[in-house]
Amino acid sequence: MLRDRNLIPLSHQHRRALVLCVRIDRAAPIGESDLSTWQSEIAQHFQNEIRIHFAAEENVLFPAARRFPALVPLVEELLLDHFLLRESFAQAEAHAMSATDVSAFAECMSTHIRKEERQLFERLQELMTPEELALLGKNLEEALKDVAQTCLLPADPTRLRAPK
Repeated sequence: MLRDRNLIPLSHQHRRALVLCVRIDRAAPIGESDLSTWQSEIAQHFQNEIRIHFAAEENVLFPAARRFPALVPLVEELLLDHFLLRESFAQAEAHAMSATDVSAFAECMSTHIRKEERQLFERLQELMTPEELALLGKNLEEALKDVAQTCLLPADPTRLRAPK
């Protein structure tokens, strides 16, 4: 299903997070010499965008979804994902992740995003009226206004390389 324009700002942020996950996956196994750089990048991504993204979902999107009884279990699952992902971001900020933790984070983040895109967003588009979606979009725009408008460039050790 084509994404409703009112959900596109979240989808764009999801795409940027998925790029990080793909880069982590392709870098595996992550060497000890690059581990600190990966953790710094994960923490920076959280500070610049994901912390505000999570808050917008928790304060605007999820309450709107909870109005539909069929979506309540999915919202509860997504909230648990946010809790677990925040723990991973805190570990990254403290540089307390192992290479295995970084890979597990990427898998968890990727799975979470796909649940939101393929399940939550699709169902909301089916259940909400165009007017409800427009109001949701307006509220999300306000909630996301403080997201950093910068392009995060990967550090040299975390940059994708062409296969040798």
